[in-house]
Amino acid sequence: MKNRVYDNRELSWLKFNERVLEEARDERNPLLERLLFQSIYGSNLDEFFMVRVGSLYDASLVDDSHKDNKSKMKPSEQLSAIFTRVRELIAVEDESFKTIHKALEPKNIEHKSMKSLTMQEAEFLEAYYAYEIKPFLSPLIIDKRHPFPFLPNKSIYVAAKLTSKSGVTLGIIGCSEKFQRVIFLPRQDDSIAYVLVEELIFHYTDKIFSGYKVEEKTLMRITRNADIDVDESFDRELDFRQNMSELINKRKRLCAVRLQLSKQVSEPLQKELCTRLELSKKQVFVEKTPLDLSYVFAVFEKAADKKELFYEPQTSQLSRMIDESRPMIEQVDERDLFLSYPYETIQHFIRMLNEAAKDESVVSIKMTLYRVAKHSKVIKALCAAAENGKEVSVLVELRARFDEENNIGWSKQLEEAGCRVMYGPKGLKVHSKLCLITRKTSEGVKYTTQIGTGNYNEKTACLYTDLCLMTANTQIAHEAEEVFRALSIGELVEDSKLLLVAPHCLQNRLLEMMDNEIAVAKAGGEGYVGAKLNSLTDKVLIDKMIECSQAGVKVEMVIRGISCLVAGIPGVTENVRIRSIVGRYLEHARIYIFGSGVRKNVYISSADYMTRNTTRRVEVAAPVLNDEIKQRIIELFETQMKDNVKARDMQPDGTYIRLPASEPLVDAQSRLFAEAYANVPKSKPVPNPEPKAEPVPEPVTQPVQAQTEVRENTENAQTQTNVEEKPEPVQNATPVEEPVKKSLWSRFIALFRRKSKS
Repeated sequence: MKNRVYDNRELSWLKFNERVLEEARDERNPLLERLLFQSIYGSNLDEFFMVRVGSLYDASLVDDSHKDNKSKMKPSEQLSAIFTRVRELIAVEDESFKTIHKALEPKNIEHKSMKSLTMQEAEFLEAYYAYEIKPFLSPLIIDKRHPFPFLPNKSIYVAAKLTSKSGVTLGIIGCSEKFQRVIFLPRQDDSIAYVLVEELIFHYTDKIFSGYKVEEKTLMRITRNADIDVDESFDRELDFRQNMSELINKRKRLCAVRLQLSKQVSEPLQKELCTRLELSKKQVFVEKTPLDLSYVFAVFEKAADKKELFYEPQTSQLSRMIDESRPMIEQVDERDLFLSYPYETIQHFIRMLNEAAKDESVVSIKMTLYRVAKHSKVIKALCAAAENGKEVSVLVELRARFDEENNIGWSKQLEEAGCRVMYGPKGLKVHSKLCLITRKTSEGVKYTTQIGTGNYNEKTACLYTDLCLMTANTQIAHEAEEVFRALSIGELVEDSKLLLVAPHCLQNRLLEMMDNEIAVAKAGGEGYVGAKLNSLTDKVLIDKMIECSQAGVKVEMVIRGISCLVAGIPGVTENVRIRSIVGRYLEHARIYIFGSGVRKNVYISSADYMTRNTTRRVEVAAPVLNDEIKQRIIELFETQMKDNVKARDMQPDGTYIRLPASEPLVDAQSRLFAEAYANVPKSKPVPNPEPKAEPVPEPVTQPVQAQTEVRENTENAQTQTNVEEKPEPVQNATPVEEPVKKSLWSRFIALFRRKSKS
């Protein structure tokens, strides 16, 4: 693809995931955080195969002549290129995993192989297998009387080639269903050693199939297509929520798109597995790394007191713009307010919702929901508002991929509380982050509008970088009201002045603002276009950026994930600079900037520059009209453009490299957190009453904060990770814990020996 101006979407995504893997290999990151990045890489790839590869596989069957509008590759050509690149990255993945685990051993964390066990450990695992695993196994042989079973998505199995007097057959043992994945070996100190349950089952395969000779065996894991067209599958006899429930069940049984093996097997066994699963040889991948790294969170929990292996805890701070002693809505009435997550806390916004739920002047609350937290305070506030007699209208997007079941449950809970629940228009997901609070006051009707770049999710607000704008601007409120009116009657917004509202009033407005910068540059002025995005795939916008570059407009973009535009090509995109930041927090905010100097117009948005966002979703971008907030966003963007620690710059051949670091070192995320800590509003002094003698309290140990880069699925933004809390280590527990460990050890060994004697 050397010096081609367009990159293929799928291959560009693989470059992003390779940058995630680079973080696992970066020795500047703490060891267990590196292991987490390795896990993220694997879970990202799972979703990529389930969604993107699944979609391409379907397209190759329907019409393989249809070419991608940028790279001009057919579906089958894209699949072939994907399989080749994924296979090339396996060697890097395996080496990375090996290096991390070798480095963890001196830290007393060891993933043991069955061959490296001590005699005591082997006895313990033999007893564990006999009492905790063997009674629950359901091994299968495959022959005319025993058909090949359905193997669920992402489950792990042992596959074995078996021979007996009657011939050769295939044996399968499930490893995922009923078992605790990580088996920790008893220890008398704080060291950690473990094996995985599939490794133990694999070890005992010969005994499980005792009537056969095991010629060869491997662990295997199947990834299934998860790409379902909701509208094409719609059953008119069912309501939308019932349809979604049916589709979730249907998705679980879609075709396989990938087979992972833990070791190379013979051609006949591989062919047998491919035939049974209807896969080609190209879809088989042999990996030395465990086939599913989601188990690492159990290791993190066990190692929670090894602080040096994790990032230093960081906590979202109170905003310098907000007075904690005054109601939020009152403050928004006075001036626009702004939050930058995770540096500042989402609790300010949740406080505003809770106040609105109780405020007698509030008549209605309207909101769009895409993904929310497991124990959502946002849902709780909306339910409370409805129960307090407010008119609460909530658009719940049931098609938020992999969150469908959660959102179905939330929609029922909201309805039960008295909220009016609605779903998105046919063929269009509602991805906007919009909230409108309407009040009836003595001064007339007043509005509070909130526009965000990320979900109303307290959990991800600690892990994703996102922006939140709260304003009392009447025109913005009227346009937000029009968005909700259109959604409530199945229509789309056709015109807007301040807000950019997809699918009809966003892409065209972006093009107009880029055209204006082209005109400025051609007239000898300084044309400028800036953007912070998750992904760039919209060819209409890409072509306009090429036109900007050729006209002399400076184009700067921070794009975490996919970029189908290649920057820096002489004569074509030489004025375009693209960089990607992959770090501790998942970069998720969307910012649009047009113009230079005093002409700068700044927007925050829920929409990436992707065709699906600009033409096939309901999205909202809002102008930043407050000068202080506008300057903060510009400074945030400029800080990311200066990052020389976590940023990679795109080269004219489409690759990404870290530029040589120079002083001063700028890690954008670290700097923004440092600023948040420095800008915490100082508490107002409160007069103290006459002091009384009080007992001195015991110091409280703060819990270890959950790091991370949370999984946001491939469909939504190309992701990084699963979220798990690292629990607070138990203090002064040694006298209690040691007998427990001895008891666990002795119980298994004693049981095993009694069983052996009998």
